[in-house]
Amino acid sequence: MTENIGVLGTKKSSQRKGVERVVNAPLPTVYGAFQAVGYLDHDRGDEQVALVYGDIGTESVLTRLHSECLTGDAFGSQHCECGDQLASALRAVVAEGSGIVVYLRGHEGRGIGLLGKLRAMALQAEGLDTVEANLALGLPVDARDYGVAAEILHDLGVRSVRLLSNNPRKREALLQHGIQVLEEVPLLIPPCENNITYLRTKRERLDHRLPHLDAVAHWS
Repeated sequence: MTENIGVLGTKKSSQRKGVERVVNAPLPTVYGAFQAVGYLDHDRGDEQVALVYGDIGTESVLTRLHSECLTGDAFGSQHCECGDQLASALRAVVAEGSGIVVYLRGHEGRGIGLLGKLRAMALQAEGLDTVEANLALGLPVDARDYGVAAEILHDLGVRSVRLLSNNPRKREALLQHGIQVLEEVPLLIPPCENNITYLRTKRERLDHRLPHLDAVAHWS
């Protein structure tokens, strides 16, 4: 792990901008023993966390930017693959021996919030796809901003990553904020009947790289 990760003071200032590292705490998990590095995003008011495993160094750090998904991460929803992706990313980082999972709060429902996401899911149950549902509600298709993730990586001393992602927009965002992406590592989860339409929409309309869906032909 990089130097100087520890508990910091929590000085309050209405003039503060950007991301402030606040605390570092050991976090033993079923996957392995992580360090939970907590941040406050002064621009948006969100509390963020990076789960750091091992001695990450500065270059070619295996990294996952994981958007908050209460229904998938906590409740095991099969509407998406988010919970399985989070678990797979944590396992991959431990297997690698070092790495980071940045858990991005404020990204629920691709940035439209929990209630917005639930409303969109209700419309999807009526036949709209995930893009059509957001638009029908007058909400953006994807309102996520990965600038805070880049700030966290900069704070941790990371200059380049191998990015665990199927979403090319994450790579583009990191590059725009000065983090080099040396490789995009696929994070492919076997689909199920409940999420195959959602995943196909992500591939066809949101440019996610999901080649494993080609082998699934028995669900409409």
